[in-house]
Amino acid sequence: MTSRLDRIRRVRPPGTPRGRSAAAWVPFLLVVLVVAATLLGLTIRPAGQADRGTADYVIVAGAAGLRWDDLDPQRTPALWREATKGSIGWLSVRSAHEATCPSDGWLTLGAGNYAAWDTRPVPGKCPPIKPELTRPDNIGANVNAQNTVVRNNQDRLPYGTTPGALAESVRCTVAVGRNAALAAARPFGRVDEYADTLPDDPRKLLSDCVLSVVDLGTVSGTGVQRQEAAAAADANLARVLAARPERSLLLIAGVADTDSTSRLHVAIAEGHGWEGGWLTSAGTGRQGYLQLIDLAPTVLAVLGKAAPEKLFAGYAATVSPGRPDDPAAAMQGRNNADQRAIAQHGVASIFFTVLAVVQVLLFAALVPVLMRARRHAGPVAPPLPPPRLVAALEAALIAVALAIPAALIADVAPWWNADHPAWMFGGATFVLMALGMLAVRLAPRYRMTLWPMGASAALSAIVIVVDLLSGARLQLNGVAGYAATHGIRYAGLGSVGLGVFIAGLLLAAGCLAQWVGRTWRPVVMVLFGGLGVVMVGSPYLGADPVGAIAVTAGVCVAAAMSSGGWLTFPRIAWATVGAIAVTVSFAALDLHRTTLEQGTLGRFLSALGSGTAGPAMQRAAAANGQALLDSPLTLLALAGALMLAFGQFSPWGGLNRVYGLHPAIRAAIAGTVVASVTAGVFGGTALGVAGAAAATAVPIAVLTALRVLLHAADRTPAPGVTEGPGGPLLRKADDDQLSVTESAG
Repeated sequence: MTSRLDRIRRVRPPGTPRGRSAAAWVPFLLVVLVVAATLLGLTIRPAGQADRGTADYVIVAGAAGLRWDDLDPQRTPALWREATKGSIGWLSVRSAHEATCPSDGWLTLGAGNYAAWDTRPVPGKCPPIKPELTRPDNIGANVNAQNTVVRNNQDRLPYGTTPGALAESVRCTVAVGRNAALAAARPFGRVDEYADTLPDDPRKLLSDCVLSVVDLGTVSGTGVQRQEAAAAADANLARVLAARPERSLLLIAGVADTDSTSRLHVAIAEGHGWEGGWLTSAGTGRQGYLQLIDLAPTVLAVLGKAAPEKLFAGYAATVSPGRPDDPAAAMQGRNNADQRAIAQHGVASIFFTVLAVVQVLLFAALVPVLMRARRHAGPVAPPLPPPRLVAALEAALIAVALAIPAALIADVAPWWNADHPAWMFGGATFVLMALGMLAVRLAPRYRMTLWPMGASAALSAIVIVVDLLSGARLQLNGVAGYAATHGIRYAGLGSVGLGVFIAGLLLAAGCLAQWVGRTWRPVVMVLFGGLGVVMVGSPYLGADPVGAIAVTAGVCVAAAMSSGGWLTFPRIAWATVGAIAVTVSFAALDLHRTTLEQGTLGRFLSALGSGTAGPAMQRAAAANGQALLDSPLTLLALAGALMLAFGQFSPWGGLNRVYGLHPAIRAAIAGTVVASVTAGVFGGTALGVAGAAAATAVPIAVLTALRVLLHAADRTPAPGVTEGPGGPLLRKADDDQLSVTESAG
């Protein structure tokens, strides 16, 4: 018996170096590789540069509720001509209010920051609020409630907003309409020139000041009522176009919603230097998308004036080439992002709720199967689960682990245009889940213990990588991505994609690390981790430096634990040094960029240095609280945590056996937990990232535990070993040639 165990101890996987010569420099390699990969990823810049025109006058023509499906060559000819000639985009009208009603939108436009006129909740349709004005002379006007509104925004809301900051940055402003007066008023309420409606000849009025704000009207309702409102706004715009001064820029914006539903609205910039392109800004990082808070910085940039320090939250718009000449082809039909975002909101809630319920039910069904699969002592033991039941459960676990990647791929099809988008999306996702499951099961290596985990994790990570390399098109307004209507993220890697990527990357790395020697396992984890940090942190791929720092922390933990044994102080020290080195590198490079090119980390650190980071921290805390209570991903995270706890701490779970036989898997799961929880908390999504990671990792972890338990029940006599009364004294060796030394570690 002793000689047999000695022979097992001496088993080395192919390619394992002998001795401990590499142990001294492996930790240094960990730090150097991660930092080098991070620096390289941050310094890569794509070709091309966005442009911006200049002007002597700017006219902002706003129409609350105006959307791209309101535009038509016959019904709204002026709007259609401007869309054809100028640069266009989707406008996100997020304000400080949960629902951006017209008064909130106009106030946000003039503040260049998230503002709210009234903080009371909106039950359905926005109330018709018309601000009270006084006119001490026949030239300008005063907004009576402006002082109170400014005080409420600065004291009660976490954005540090100063309504009227735009007007205070120019010599004088003109407002046409009471709503427009909210955007053109100074912080103390004064509008320099005011008219209730456009005069018969508005030429002089629109050329008196460098900035004119015109209310074209509110577009609301449905059917004929909405078409008539859009036509009236178009008629007002035609009068503005006929009277605009030379060398002027016309900004047309659907400045607000008209009910509690968030929508994407019209954004058009027409003037010299703004012809025929996509509107974008550093705040969105996506061609064709603009925020309402970007309009005020755009006005000042076009006029050649500096933005007020610490007051604006938006970034000046720029023009990128490549849009179709026909506005219908660019913004309507299949490319109607507003319609897709609305469908995404409803279908995403259904999808993640169904996924959470299915996983909970599947985990509940697996508990008795795991209990029967556990090897029992004594000559008599309960029968093992039927092979067909085990095969069915394995197929189900693989399929649900691939549910979120399948949902991402399903967004290639225009399911949002279907009569029943939820059924269309659900059917496409189910088919893709089945295809992914078959690809894993039909592989020649399927019988290997770690194959389902490694293959499923690799497929999940590959889907995210391909999407990021192609511009994250599947995540924008996607069910498993993020909606532009939320006004939070427009490009890069979303919280759901980040959770899937973390789990897929680390579990795939853990499975691969089991094929090399213990000394080289940290190197494998670091190589995969370096790829992950670049994909997540690069401003032209994942564009999530906070997520990249979280990935770094998870990778360092995984690398420190991957060779087995205890998490000693030197391992913790090296992991900490690696995480700090990457964090400092990100911060230093981001801070050295220009303001328009900085990522979220650089902007936060700049705000921290200037003493204005408090509102950002308050918003993150509020976002965490809301996400924790509202998101179905919280249920996925809790269900996954309970199942992992059962698998590790109950005598029937089997995860401890998995961790003993495969220490790199233990390391990968630990790193996934650290990275996903860190990214969620600091990214403002609470357990959102952890829920997506759990939906990907826990089913295949449970599948692996079931396989290891069933292998433990396979008793075969070893050569030279006699069989005792309870069966053979030695169990069958695992598929992966594991040593007793590693099991003991």
